Amino acid sequence: MNPMHPDDLARRLSSGLLSFPVTHFDADLAFDEDRYREHLSWQADHDVAGLFAAGGTGEGFSLTPEEIDRVVRAAVGEIGGRVPVLAPATGGTAAAVAQARAAQEAGADGVLLLPPYLTEAGQAGLIEHVSAVCAATDLGVIAYSRANAVYTHRTVAALAERNPNLIGLKDGVGDIEAMTRTYATVGDRLIYIGGLPTAETFALPLMELGVTTYSSAMYNFVPEFALEFFGAVRSRDRAEVYRRLNEFVLPYLEIRDRGRGYAVSIVKAGLDAVGRGGGPVRPPLTSLADDEREELAALIRKVA
Repeated sequence: MNPMHPDDLARRLSSGLLSFPVTHFDADLAFDEDRYREHLSWQADHDVAGLFAAGGTGEGFSLTPEEIDRVVRAAVGEIGGRVPVLAPATGGTAAAVAQARAAQEAGADGVLLLPPYLTEAGQAGLIEHVSAVCAATDLGVIAYSRANAVYTHRTVAALAERNPNLIGLKDGVGDIEAMTRTYATVGDRLIYIGGLPTAETFALPLMELGVTTYSSAMYNFVPEFALEFFGAVRSRDRAEVYRRLNEFVLPYLEIRDRGRGYAVSIVKAGLDAVGRGGGPVRPPLTSLADDEREELAALIRKVA
């Protein structure tokens, strides 16, 4: 199975909703490949444009490199050819390069380059970091701008000029002026993906800034709702977007914001609530409290 050409991947990803599948663990916190594959198959049965394996919601930060490779290979084996699979690259430059090469060997369609771990760098260093990863693979690469790797519009322009297989920028900052400068400078050379936690909250205003799609965590457990919400955003149906925000998204955020790391934990709890078994999170994340899980389940029943 040949991976998608970067240009084809960019067109496919920009055509619809994206998501980060959770990574399933068993009671001993080992990777549960059977349940993960079952989940991916269910996710691929809906109209999703791309899935990011072992990303943020997939607890990629808690996986070993060997586990990441196994997760990516499981994703490719289960849904490759049906839905584009994007693998993570993270850590320092040497580690990110190795993961990008491993992603290509595993048959992934693209790479999401997450911020380097526990270090700070200027824009010149970030240009070299991203460029090294792009040079290490033929796959399309998306740079995730957040935390300690926030790319200025000049940096994004330089990266787009230097690296033909850089296909997108995922925004995890939400700075309107910065995003406006980036789109004004780079235009449609790249695709722009919303990457803030619970991206539905920001989807409508960011659409006007050229951010035409986003990754939905709640797609994991209420895919129909997530797709309908995305449709309302795409059609710029403000009344429907705000109705759904009030109906589900904003109350969901109230639960999510009660604990650090709950942006991941609440997704697994959501899968439990719909009877699809999200499983535990790995430390240092913690699961929702019992009363929070019950509150979430009641909320989901209103829209599922």
